Amino acid sequence: MEFNKISAQILEAITAIVGADNVLTSHESLEKYSHDETEDLVYYPEVVARPQTPEEVSALLKICNENLIPVTPRGAGTGLSGGALPVKGGLLIAMERFNKVLEIDEKNLQATVEPGVITEEFMNAVTEKGLLYPVDPASKGSCFIGGNVSHGSGGPRVVKYGTIREYVLNLQVVLTSGEIIWTGANTLKYASGYNLTQLMIGSEGTLGIVTKIVVKLIPAPTLDALLLASFPTNEMACAAVSAIFRAGIIPSALEFMERRGVEWVKEHDDIAFDLQDGIEAFLLIEVDGTNQDVIFTDCEKINTVLEEFDCRDVLFADSTAQKEELWRLRRTMAVSVKSNSVYKEEDTVVPRAALPQLIKGIKETGIKYGFESVCYGHAGDGNLHVNIIKGNMSDEDWNNKLKFGIQEIFELTVSLGGTLSGEHGIGLVQKEFMPIKYSDVHFALWKGIKQVFDPKGILNPRKIFS
Repeated sequence: MEFNKISAQILEAITAIVGADNVLTSHESLEKYSHDETEDLVYYPEVVARPQTPEEVSALLKICNENLIPVTPRGAGTGLSGGALPVKGGLLIAMERFNKVLEIDEKNLQATVEPGVITEEFMNAVTEKGLLYPVDPASKGSCFIGGNVSHGSGGPRVVKYGTIREYVLNLQVVLTSGEIIWTGANTLKYASGYNLTQLMIGSEGTLGIVTKIVVKLIPAPTLDALLLASFPTNEMACAAVSAIFRAGIIPSALEFMERRGVEWVKEHDDIAFDLQDGIEAFLLIEVDGTNQDVIFTDCEKINTVLEEFDCRDVLFADSTAQKEELWRLRRTMAVSVKSNSVYKEEDTVVPRAALPQLIKGIKETGIKYGFESVCYGHAGDGNLHVNIIKGNMSDEDWNNKLKFGIQEIFELTVSLGGTLSGEHGIGLVQKEFMPIKYSDVHFALWKGIKQVFDPKGILNPRKIFS
């Protein structure tokens, strides 16, 4: 589809809506919005607008819809799939001024929040009231909750408490027509027609722009224990994961880390950690609750399970400081890997019991195509992040042959009952692999839905499947 450029007249109308201070047009000011955390992709918008109210978003979308101007919604720019990249130029709508926690309803255990609120700041606000919002992606200190909704983001603790889909009750959304709707109701049950709230979650800004979010909260656990288990092979560590659940224990977090990732964290960050010879993989296991005896009993059961999988050592964090240090080891792994090499990150997810076959196949594919990989992720969910390292690969192989290796990884993932993304989304960079999993029928249904919400196709074009 051919879109139109932003004329001087349209720019004047945009400026009248949000004010001159909230319209960016210079190359220097647009640079920040030309990329996210997806490798080295760069696409400049023509104009950035920073609205602050749903009505301003509505007015912007009306103008762009009438004039066939492409629109890219953007949160904090921490995405890993290219979902916020303005690949067709046009208008980028930055949601950073939607930054208020509007209400924390302690009686109903709900909160209403704007999409530009940093996730960790929102989590801290509800924690102060003895409540918990458990969706905590690794970038929680910088990502926006609106971006989490748009990408179906997760994090370590969704293994026990459920994904973001279980916590979003209702959304205020602006459509390309300029209409402002609520997608559902602020209720724990919803059986009233098609569930538009769930449709919007994970839609990556292709159907509408979210301007308010109503989420469910739960009472916060008061106690927790953290274990770090070490293994001689990746496969043994991964095999232990599903066994823990089969033993009747549901950890609040269960993370996998490969040795190479830990080595790079030690090089990149000031983390004191004794990395023993012969250890190739780790599981970081958290158990939480309100009863210390129950937590200790669960830890003992976990230890018994781990022994069956050649676990060499289990470190029990004995202080808050040590817990924070171990979590920092895991949470800074992505940054450490990125700082060491040119890389591509994939976001595979399979049923938990298939993790050993998945990681074995990933390593075999790396040998076949000549790349190194560093794997880590939310093993308790079967969600493995695969960081493919350029290393000694030639530029020609990296640019032309690597995609075939990635395709084989996704083919393996699908053959094991999994899919292409667990929490990063499809965006721009994964859409070429979607036919591995999905049929023409799926694409026809998606395109039909897109046509209903966005008949002119202006909203976040070229993402997911278009």
